[in-house]
Amino acid sequence: MLKKVVFLDRDGVINEKANKHEYVKMWSEFHFLPNVISAIAALSKANFKVVIVSNQRGIARNIMTSYDVNHIHKKMRAKMKRYGAIINKVFVCPHERGKCECRKPKPGLLKRAERSYYVDKKHSYMIGDSFTDIQAGKNYGVQTIFLGKEISDADYCCNNLTQAVNFILEEERK
Repeated sequence: MLKKVVFLDRDGVINEKANKHEYVKMWSEFHFLPNVISAIAALSKANFKVVIVSNQRGIARNIMTSYDVNHIHKKMRAKMKRYGAIINKVFVCPHERGKCECRKPKPGLLKRAERSYYVDKKHSYMIGDSFTDIQAGKNYGVQTIFLGKEISDADYCCNNLTQAVNFILEEERK
């Protein structure tokens, strides 16, 4: 059976981004953006699968380890789950640019979700705050939502995740 999936970038969509050329390396540096948990809970309630797809180049640069990133995701998922916000899967690209097929803008991370779900691409979305997020969604064949000022390649633009989720849920009611 086909599943509706919302793919989310992490940094800048779910949590505050670190300063330029820096990384969120540990849980104490991870800070949820406003209303993110309730937005994801609304997706969960509407039977969307929620999948995080995140480039984590700091691993390749030895600034953090896979364990560090997994620990952040474990804590993030546990906190969200307490409020009904379910992150079904998390996929991370730990590589440097040009070293793999999973680093966004390539669609490798999104394709990995197909191992768990038959993705209904017509009713699925990629939400991100960068050009590479939008390109990954386009390359995979789902609708794209850019968070921030308008970007020409995105199908839709919203100010934040709450607005994007409300848009998706309204589209699904049509």
